[in-house]
Amino acid sequence: MSSLKEELKTLIVDVLDLEDVEPADIVDDEPLFVEGLGLDSIDALELGLALKKRYNIKIEANAEDNKQHFASINSLAAFIEANK
Repeated sequence: MSSLKEELKTLIVDVLDLEDVEPADIVDDEPLFVEGLGLDSIDALELGLALKKRYNIKIEANAEDNKQHFASINSLAAFIEANK
């Protein structure tokens, strides 16, 4: 799963065009939104689309547990592993 986490970090930096962030700067259990990496709702939409394309997973637009799945690299990797 650690290679998946590295892949996710690279995907986040590339898709969201984060200029001052390197994949190695992203901590696995640090929040991706608000505090931590500081992503916002537009970033969530872009990231969700990229994840759908890359991993062929379904993400329900208004699902209550999306917030939990997108909380950190750890939770995102677990979500993808569970839905492959």
